[in-house]
Amino acid sequence: MRKVLIVGAGQSGLQLALGLQAHGYAVTLMSNRTPDELRCGRVMSTQVMFHTALQHERDLGLGLWESQTPRLEGLGISVAAPDHSRAVDWLGRLDHYAQSVDQRVKMAGWMELFAQRGGQLVIHGCALPDVDYFADSYDLVLVSAGKGELLSMFRRDEARSVFSSPQRALAVAYVHGMEPRPEHPGTDAVRCNLVPGVGELFVIPALTVGGRADILFWEGVPDGPLDAFRGATSPDGHLALMLRLMKEFTPWEHARATSVELTDAGGVLAGRFVPTVRQPVAALPGGGLALGVADVVVANDPVTGQGSNSAAKCAAVYLDAILARGEKPFDEGWMRSTFETYWAQAAHVTKWTNAVLGPPREHVRNLFDAACGLPEVADRIANGFDDPADFEDYFYDPARTDAYLARAARAARAARAPAGRGCLAGGSGRPGVG
Repeated sequence: MRKVLIVGAGQSGLQLALGLQAHGYAVTLMSNRTPDELRCGRVMSTQVMFHTALQHERDLGLGLWESQTPRLEGLGISVAAPDHSRAVDWLGRLDHYAQSVDQRVKMAGWMELFAQRGGQLVIHGCALPDVDYFADSYDLVLVSAGKGELLSMFRRDEARSVFSSPQRALAVAYVHGMEPRPEHPGTDAVRCNLVPGVGELFVIPALTVGGRADILFWEGVPDGPLDAFRGATSPDGHLALMLRLMKEFTPWEHARATSVELTDAGGVLAGRFVPTVRQPVAALPGGGLALGVADVVVANDPVTGQGSNSAAKCAAVYLDAILARGEKPFDEGWMRSTFETYWAQAAHVTKWTNAVLGPPREHVRNLFDAACGLPEVADRIANGFDDPADFEDYFYDPARTDAYLARAARAARAARAPAGRGCLAGGSGRPGVG
């Protein structure tokens, strides 16, 4: 029986541990917190998981909260005008619903499931000497803990890393009491509100420790008006600041948040990090090797909502590669090849995310404008969150964008398509992105 050590009990580490366990591998999983500590602690992230990532969980029998979690049938884009009204507002329909489960709920539940199935769960804050000590006892060491000393083992890939500083200041609040969007009160959807030059507000229906909730998530341009949460000294103060900024920059979202309250004292989070791609293999002091997983090696800004999706996809790629390896050694060549298989997917996420973080481009403004009157365009943009590779066809190059919009307009005329779904404006004011 092959033995695998996984350091880090997040989306990718736990998904891999449970997948390998189901195939008869002897897996040791190291976490710095117990399940109860996770449930009672502070929120760790925002997350929206789209169909492909959810299916990876279902394939392993891990969709334990699917029936309890809001089904997100659409993804909407709003763009603020200079006077803080909406210049653009539309909803794209997803081909398959998305969902968001608070990682405190999911990770705690998966850890308990792993232990119930006979896995070795070690609660211990793991540092480099620990990994080095244990490495000789395992056929493969995987590191999925993306912070601190362990992260520093994996060198920055300069060729694939664009940024040297954080691109957004992040602030999160999990709340109860959010009212439905009046434009589509019967449809749960992710709402992406873009305030040009200032940042983005995301509103995500979710399942948390206390049941249904909504996640309010500000991404602020550094040193701008949204970069203000380091001064929030209490959870209530954090929420009050979020709401004040919503009232100023996205009043249409604030109008449905006037009665919200935090889900719990741990329902807030703030921080920032540098989006970075790293070398996938780390050499341990004792001569062993460790393979980085998910955001240890590809950490993108969460502005495109890809973190949990990428983690699930990485775990699926690594699981397939480990199973296909059989009894052969997990040497450096195999590790790098396995990562490159994942990078073939992750490269599209990185390219798209970096493009959204950059200055607005006219052809993207045109694309978002056109989605108001062309439901096909709105739907395609929304479904690109599940398959970012699709953006290669029409998002980055102005000529391809123009050609796609011309085709979509012709198809709409031929089908005598109705006007756009719930669009408030489009084409005027040339609203920006990011």
